[in-house]
Amino acid sequence: MSTAPSARAPSAPAASAQPPLLDVRGLSLEFRTRAGVVRALEGVDLQIHRGEIVGLVGESGSGKSVLSYALLGISDAAARVTAGSAVFGGLDLLQADEPTLADIRGREVSMIFQSPRTALNPIRTVGRQIEDVLRRHAAGDVHQRGPDLSQILRQRAVQALREVAIADPERRVHAYPFEMSGGMCQRVMIALALACRPALLVADEPTTGLDVTTQAAVMDLVTELARQRQMAALFITHDLALAADYCDRLVVMHAGHVVESGPAEALFLRPRHPYTARLLSSSPGPNTALQDLNPVPGHLPDLRR
Repeated sequence: MSTAPSARAPSAPAASAQPPLLDVRGLSLEFRTRAGVVRALEGVDLQIHRGEIVGLVGESGSGKSVLSYALLGISDAAARVTAGSAVFGGLDLLQADEPTLADIRGREVSMIFQSPRTALNPIRTVGRQIEDVLRRHAAGDVHQRGPDLSQILRQRAVQALREVAIADPERRVHAYPFEMSGGMCQRVMIALALACRPALLVADEPTTGLDVTTQAAVMDLVTELARQRQMAALFITHDLALAADYCDRLVVMHAGHVVESGPAEALFLRPRHPYTARLLSSSPGPNTALQDLNPVPGHLPDLRR
């Protein structure tokens, strides 16, 4: 049973005359392993405009997270980009050196990782972790306050928690991650990612491990903040229902290739690629019985060469 966009799904914005905020062209990446060279990405194209929410969907192992890590320059040491470009604000991220990328990460491009409990530092309060991000990346007015810097940073951290709807942020700013639920930790991750008001947010499976109600609350929050700030967002997921509800446009990946892209509603109603159609048909509905599940047949191809 395929998943159709719900009433919550936004209408896709009109095509922008401006160049895309992020323009990925022909990106290929491989991993050198003992078993051989694995071609994880092959000729990937992806464009995101300011204010647009793009869903990157596909089954596990299709290359979604590998692509996001490559864009931020945090790929595994065994990874090597073999072709392509990823232009963000006039800068090719794939050619930038580490100091340049370190300055961009968190300030202009930010990421929400899959598991908030492992992404957060367990021995620092959530407030301190937000303050660290602000201290590293925030605008000049923070650095010009001198003796008042600690107080300014704490106020900013409290405000960041308030913006992601964490109750009693003045108290929670002193809490450690283990004192918070999974949903609250994910909200802290969102606060960290958005603290410096980046132009592009990459959300890698931001609802993993959360119950359905919390998933909806987290996604409502992320999309609302993105709309308010005219921020571009890349939402990586294998959950087609969430992608249908929240994304303007979808990009479907399979075995390291982009096989289809287009407006979310059109792609769900009229898929053009056989893999997209099979992926949609494999998505269970709320009343689908176990025996009626329709998995994608076969296996991912061997990407070694």
